Amino acid sequence: MDSFLFFVKQGFFHVFDWKAYDHILFLIVLTVIYTFNDWKKALWIITLFTIGHTTSLILSTYNVVHANARIVEFLIPITILITALVNIFIAGKGNKKSNSNINLIMALFFGMIHGLGFSSYFKMLVAKADSKFVGLLEFALGIEMAQLLIVFVILICAFIFQTIFRFSKKEWILIASSIVIGALIPFLIATKIW
Repeated sequence: MDSFLFFVKQGFFHVFDWKAYDHILFLIVLTVIYTFNDWKKALWIITLFTIGHTTSLILSTYNVVHANARIVEFLIPITILITALVNIFIAGKGNKKSNSNINLIMALFFGMIHGLGFSSYFKMLVAKADSKFVGLLEFALGIEMAQLLIVFVILICAFIFQTIFRFSKKEWILIASSIVIGALIPFLIATKIW
């Protein structure tokens, strides 16, 4: 039971690590396009992100994949930037189904990149665990719990801004995505690849 709580807590607080706020920024740009009416889609998108994140942790933990930490640390803010820019360019436009499909693919693929960014530290966490795989699943559960909480807050914010302050959905997406890009600039500057 202690091991279970340890890994769930590690996963939960991995998301809420204020020194590495990239996870929260990515969740914002992934889910800002949804409202409470779309809660199932929002749930799918964060679950796919967790699956991608966990897959890369599994591959890394079992030494199937080796990633250059410097490149991964550079790619993480790039994935957030790309997602925010996609939001800005497609906000209020086109086919909702194709937009959702793009977000699902980005969530899964970019989740894998984000998982690689945490892989070195995670290998140290599970080094003495009885079962690395069980630890990985427990860690993923903690991540999913934290993400559900964050997405719930994002949906509440969407409701407040679109209902009380009368922002259109397009305005909400544009403003939130732009704020994320602004918050991302220091992160991009700090993680230069050159």
